[in-house]
Amino acid sequence: MDRVKSSMQQVPNPIHKALIRRTGGANSFELEKENFERGQAVSINKAINTQEVAVKEKHARTCILGTHHEKGAHTFWAAVNRLPLSSNAVLCWKFCHVFHKLLRDGHPNVIKDSMRNKADLSDMSRMWGHLSEGYGKLCSIYLKLLITKMEFHVKNPRFPGNLQMSNRQLDEAGENDVNNFFQLTVEMLDYLECELNLFLGVFSSLDMSRSVSVTAAGQCRLAPLIQVILDSSHLYDYTVKLLFKLHSCLPADTLQGHRDRFQEQFKKLKSLFYRSSNLQYFKRLIQIPQLPENPPNFLRASALSEHISPVVVIPAESSSPETEHMVDLVTEDLVDTDIPVQPAAVVEPRFDDLFGTSAATDPFNFNSQNGMRKDDKDRLIEQLTREIQALREELESFRLESGRLRQALRGRVDELEAELAEQSHLRMQALGEGEFLRAELDDLRRVKEDTEKEQRSLTEIERKAVANEQRYVKLKEKYTELVQSHADLLRKNAEVTRQMTVARAVEDEMDSVRREMQEKVKAAKEAAERRRTSNEQEQVEQLQELQRELISSRAALDTLKSTMATSQQSSEELSSQLSTVESEKVELAESLSKKEEELAGLGEELERFQSSLVSERESGVKTAEALQNQLNEKESREQALESQLVAARWSALQGTVEEAERIVQDSLAQLDDPAHISCTSSADYLASRCQASLDCMARLHSARDGYLADNTGVSELVRAVTHLAHLVGDTIVQGSATSHMVPVEQADALSDSVKACGAEALSLLGQMKEQESLATADGAMLRAALDGILATAEKLRPRGLELQQGELGDLVEQEMAATSAAVESASARIEDMLNKSRAVDTGVKMEVNERILASCTDLMQAIKVLVLSSKDLQRDIVESGRGAASMKDFYVKNSRWTEGLISASKAVGWGATVMVDAADLVVQGKGKYEELMVCSHEIAASTAQLVAASKVKADKDNANLGRLKLASKGVTQATAGVVASTKSGKSQIEEKDTMDFSSMTLTQIKRQEMDSQVSVLELETKLQKERERLGELRKKHYELAGVAEGWGEEDEGTG
Repeated sequence: MDRVKSSMQQVPNPIHKALIRRTGGANSFELEKENFERGQAVSINKAINTQEVAVKEKHARTCILGTHHEKGAHTFWAAVNRLPLSSNAVLCWKFCHVFHKLLRDGHPNVIKDSMRNKADLSDMSRMWGHLSEGYGKLCSIYLKLLITKMEFHVKNPRFPGNLQMSNRQLDEAGENDVNNFFQLTVEMLDYLECELNLFLGVFSSLDMSRSVSVTAAGQCRLAPLIQVILDSSHLYDYTVKLLFKLHSCLPADTLQGHRDRFQEQFKKLKSLFYRSSNLQYFKRLIQIPQLPENPPNFLRASALSEHISPVVVIPAESSSPETEHMVDLVTEDLVDTDIPVQPAAVVEPRFDDLFGTSAATDPFNFNSQNGMRKDDKDRLIEQLTREIQALREELESFRLESGRLRQALRGRVDELEAELAEQSHLRMQALGEGEFLRAELDDLRRVKEDTEKEQRSLTEIERKAVANEQRYVKLKEKYTELVQSHADLLRKNAEVTRQMTVARAVEDEMDSVRREMQEKVKAAKEAAERRRTSNEQEQVEQLQELQRELISSRAALDTLKSTMATSQQSSEELSSQLSTVESEKVELAESLSKKEEELAGLGEELERFQSSLVSERESGVKTAEALQNQLNEKESREQALESQLVAARWSALQGTVEEAERIVQDSLAQLDDPAHISCTSSADYLASRCQASLDCMARLHSARDGYLADNTGVSELVRAVTHLAHLVGDTIVQGSATSHMVPVEQADALSDSVKACGAEALSLLGQMKEQESLATADGAMLRAALDGILATAEKLRPRGLELQQGELGDLVEQEMAATSAAVESASARIEDMLNKSRAVDTGVKMEVNERILASCTDLMQAIKVLVLSSKDLQRDIVESGRGAASMKDFYVKNSRWTEGLISASKAVGWGATVMVDAADLVVQGKGKYEELMVCSHEIAASTAQLVAASKVKADKDNANLGRLKLASKGVTQATAGVVASTKSGKSQIEEKDTMDFSSMTLTQIKRQEMDSQVSVLELETKLQKERERLGELRKKHYELAGVAEGWGEEDEGTG
């Protein structure tokens, strides 16, 4: 009996709990459920009411905990369905806020239980959408957002309600299928669009000119935006990562719509985050991240490393009696605390107290076992079994909760890492602010200097005032002289009167001339009337000539009149001069008084400016002290952040090296994989991989040296390590695949070489993983192993291909030399033609020929300069890109570029020859000017092709590239000169008909007009046909050029 008692004392709590619940009555579970529903209903009604205030956090948290306790949202919807959501907009708005919190932080089954009410929510959204302002419109937008959120999580069950996922989980959500990633990106953009619509709707409904965030009504509208900010930050981050992933798999043109839509949403989200961060209400509740200045460049894959995930930080709330009470409720709900813990000093409960004192009913009383009631025992066993099952369920819930908390902690770690990145960004901003403050100090100094300049200008104004006073005295003396000259002018007035008499006689003579001219005009009009039917155009010209003569006669008459009026005005001018002198005297007096007033005003302004300068100087000193204090604080923060950044950089480098080791180890493991035996590769591809690995080795050493010199350059070293690991792993795999295609002896040697390469790579990475051995890490052994693999691959390459590639390298030099020779020959022929033209032609024809041939000579000289510049640039390209290889090997390696150079060189040489032939025919009078213009355009296009082929691989800072561009501009200008000289020569040589229709009747003119219209239509038809023929010729030319350049083969290869 004692042994049974001791065994039962080991687990006192569950049995005691079971008996307490059993003694509480059969309806304890229903009573607990009723209390839970009553408590939930009270919290829901307190959270969702008609008062225009923000929802209290404790009521919303109680609703969230209720969903976890119930493992669903049945109680929530049972309480909400009794609320009049369709009749009160504020009530509906607060319901949307609470429901949004449940979707984010509630039990996962909340989304499934809420989908049953999707139709009701859609109807309510349409109903509130009929209102154009106030809470009605906002409720419609919010309901659409909640419906979109539920549909998104139903379609994508891997996404939790709070949207917190790691990068690995995000990749798993797309199941490594580009179509899934494409559709997921579209859904996220739709989701983010709904979030932004609610954002804009709330801001547009508020009067931002007032402090609305401190009022209860304003906080009621702004409170749900916290959930929107949390969702939007995750959606923005995931959308950026998915778009980078899509751009690595799909063409850029296919994703143009995605990029345009994302850029538009980026601008809105950046603006809304900025406006929200300035509101007082959000500053104490949430830390809103700031998006970068420009959206990510998805066309550049390396831009993903520059992307910083936005982290929304919610500050920890200070503990209060209210929150402590909520914590106690949560603890009591998740862990049964109704069982008092038995202290060690308490007497152990007796076995009879646990199971009753009746010996007849004691299940362990073996003396009276036959008299026990079996039904009580069975009920006890069943009840204990149910309690054990309940305990197991609670234990499982604890496990799930711990898993969720662990996941939340992992997310918090990611957020802290992002916050560290953001702190480094803030450090850079602090440096920029320091520079700005220094610039402000410089501005204050410049203001002081400007003040001194103003004081000097005031002294100059005083000096000018004294000069004006002296000028007034001199003008007064001049006025006296003018009075005396006025008397002399009055004496001259009599002489002018006599001259007027002579002028009247001249006027009478002009009247007779005018009458004679009028008679001539009348006779001309009558003659024009008689000849109107024969030549109307000639009559008009004669009439215009007569009118011009009449106008000239009238002009002569007016001249005589003006001469007569001049004598009359001379006396008036004398009197006007006198009045002008008097007015000048008055103006000088007024100007003197104004100058005195301005001087007094400038004195007052100087006093005000000096006082303001003193105050500004004092405020500038205070500002400088405050800025210096801020600068010191920022420097201390920068030092702390710098130490954190150094540790973070080294940990990032260690993680990269470890990942690189795993990549190389995985490649070595594939050599022993039976499935790898069927893989094959070519020696050419293996050689290219080896060469790329050797190039990356040099990049790795330079990045390592840069990191040792300055540890801020860890990003370049990380990229170099990752790139080298991928290249070495690819070399190992391709070397093994190549060994499957060669004889046994060579295959064994190649396999041993790639294994040795992998071992050396792991050794090098192991040295780089330790900070002490990083500086002494030597890659000579790895480089030797790669050289050995490269030599083996070169031996395995087919020999026939080398001969063909060597001929291709020689062909480049041959074509460039042939082009230069063709240009020289063309220049010599043009010079010879110019000499012949000077010996044979004379007059206009010789002038035209000289001008055309001179422009052709200029074009040949410009082409010669272009070809030489192209050769120099190609030499620089080959020298910078070939490394240790020869020039021919570089041409072979870049065969597509080489073929483009050959084609462009051929086109330039052919164009120069054809243009010289056309110019020869034009000079001899057998050719057409249009042919010469077309040839000049064709040779300009050929030189443009040569320029494009030459500079496609050139460095943008190359000096020869600049000279090539200048030479290209010279060719363009010379081409324009050829066309201009040809057109002007054509206009001089061709004779134009005078088109004299004076002897033709009306019927003949009509006939000629119809013939001209017929000719115009025929020429237009012929022009249309020639344009169609030109289009077909160009299509055929492109097809033949594509066959010659191997475009079709390239497309098949890529396909």
